[in-house]
Amino acid sequence: NQFQMDTKGFNDLLDITPQVSSILNDSGLEEGSALVFVPGATAGITSIEYEPGLLKDYPEFFEKIVPSTVEYEHDKTWHDGNGFSHVRAALQGASFTVPFADSRLLLGTWQQIILVDFDNKGRSRNVIVQLTGI
Repeated sequence: NQFQMDTKGFNDLLDITPQVSSILNDSGLEEGSALVFVPGATAGITSIEYEPGLLKDYPEFFEKIVPSTVEYEHDKTWHDGNGFSHVRAALQGASFTVPFADSRLLLGTWQQIILVDFDNKGRSRNVIVQLTGI
């Protein structure tokens, strides 16, 4: 199963929990795990508390450890100015796995699954959800 998300780039954080939950609900599975994956070298998937403070803190954290103002070897090769986004995506990871029971994702009270687009422009991202269970 998969769905599309349009992003703005530049650390765009999107809550994709409703889409993943919908796929799970439509599956008829009751117990197992959901693997959520985003193909591409400049985006990632994780889980955070999707609230205004963290939506500011998370991108600021990545700017501190992988600055967008530095020239990366990738930029010298491809001249696309998004070397920072590749490094950030590599640190973030492209997938997240969450268990489910009673056909519900077993996330914490304030926890959501997010898609993070680190690229230097918006894109249409394909998100793949692979369910395993009974």
